Amino acid sequence: MAVIFLFFIAGLWMADGVVLLIAPERMIATLRQSLIVAPGFIKWGGVSALLGLVLLFGTRGVPYQPLWITVGLSMVAKGIFLYAGPDRWRLRIVKWCLEREVVDYRIWGLGLCALSVLLLDALGWGKGL
Repeated sequence: MAVIFLFFIAGLWMADGVVLLIAPERMIATLRQSLIVAPGFIKWGGVSALLGLVLLFGTRGVPYQPLWITVGLSMVAKGIFLYAGPDRWRLRIVKWCLEREVVDYRIWGLGLCALSVLLLDALGWGKGL
């Protein structure tokens, strides 16, 4: 069952990464608009904590283990912060993240795509082709 969630995480990373590579301005504009319309939307960052736990416990025994531990712990920390962090700090950090240069978003996009490919490789995707 955890493997399905790991493929889901890889798919999310790939989708976000590709959009950040192709149309970072549009993605950030959409995210800004979403936060204006529904400020509570940021609390959904807590889902990141749950997916981080899936990554931590679902990747036992697969290649690149130190990477999954690091990324999983980062996802848990980010998710808890977005869900329960002080509003003043949370809003300041989100504002800072949404005001980056376009190249910064593209670098994050490359990173997300790379994580996705590494996770798919670790799960054995494409073996035997």
